Amino acid sequence: MSERDADQEGLPGPAPEDRPRPKGKRNSQGIRVDPEVEAEHPPRRTVISALVEHQPGVLARVSGLFSRRQFNIESLTVADTQNDDWARITVVVEEPDPGIDQVEKQLEKVVPVIHVRELEDDAVTRELVVVKVDADRPHEVHAITEMYNGKTLDAGPRTITVELTGDEGKINDAIDAYRQFGIREIARTGQTALARGETKTAIVPDHLK
Repeated sequence: MSERDADQEGLPGPAPEDRPRPKGKRNSQGIRVDPEVEAEHPPRRTVISALVEHQPGVLARVSGLFSRRQFNIESLTVADTQNDDWARITVVVEEPDPGIDQVEKQLEKVVPVIHVRELEDDAVTRELVVVKVDADRPHEVHAITEMYNGKTLDAGPRTITVELTGDEGKINDAIDAYRQFGIREIARTGQTALARGETKTAIVPDHLK
């Protein structure tokens, strides 16, 4: 039998159209994907808290992680805790559930991260904002500041600067109220958060306590 005849006859077995085909589909690289993994998940906004050891460069490593992975980070804050050797990183992220899982898993791999968790919807969250507005209507600016339990930090003939703290909704509402006066500058800290009640925001291993 010639080589050409062998090619035409093909290998023994059922014809291609009769062979069983596995369910599912392949991505652009030809790799079969799990239908559940590929299913689209709507993005949601959530708060992730990470307790880390105070070491030089830890913030750069964490922010570098987010940059490389291109996570949709809304805000990131870092501050001291009750222990001088630890710091708390609070991240507000808007991602589909698989993306949120990846944020947690990737943070857990960063040394020296002690503990990472997504906080519940009822967590205690707060943000600080400093707003500088035009001073053409000082009495009205003062009224808005009092309404939102804010504080006037600086008042001059041309500008008034106020400070407000609260949850994200309150901060957004206050900023909208100040727009009528003409906002010159805004500085927001981003959210920081703790779990509500006796629930521990972070679980610390015994050898670190």
